[in-house]
Amino acid sequence: MPPVLLIRAAIALVWFYEGLWCKVLGRVPNQAGIVEQVPFLGPRVSHLFLITLGLVECALGFWVLAGWQPWWAALAQTVLLVTMNSIGVTFARRLIHDPPGMLVKNFSFVVLIWVAASLHN
Repeated sequence: MPPVLLIRAAIALVWFYEGLWCKVLGRVPNQAGIVEQVPFLGPRVSHLFLITLGLVECALGFWVLAGWQPWWAALAQTVLLVTMNSIGVTFARRLIHDPPGMLVKNFSFVVLIWVAASLHN
């Protein structure tokens, strides 16, 4: 088994990539398009929402690295991923390159998240 810090780092890197690179820095433009498809968000609000979501994802990365309250961190990550995937598939399916692939990858990521939560320092 790899060291728990390595597993946490792998999870945190995903959150930093998704949050900072894709959303805050806007390096993956289709993410903005996906958020704009959500009916209760307009173009102006969707941009602010996307930045906020990116910062939340970065905070999750730091939380995972810290190893503090790992069960609650895993639950928060799972709820966020299920919510984002559900909303994305419901409102922006046509903008998601490969919806089944996204779901498979995120399922695997959630399993890794719970493995990390179950390991002790």
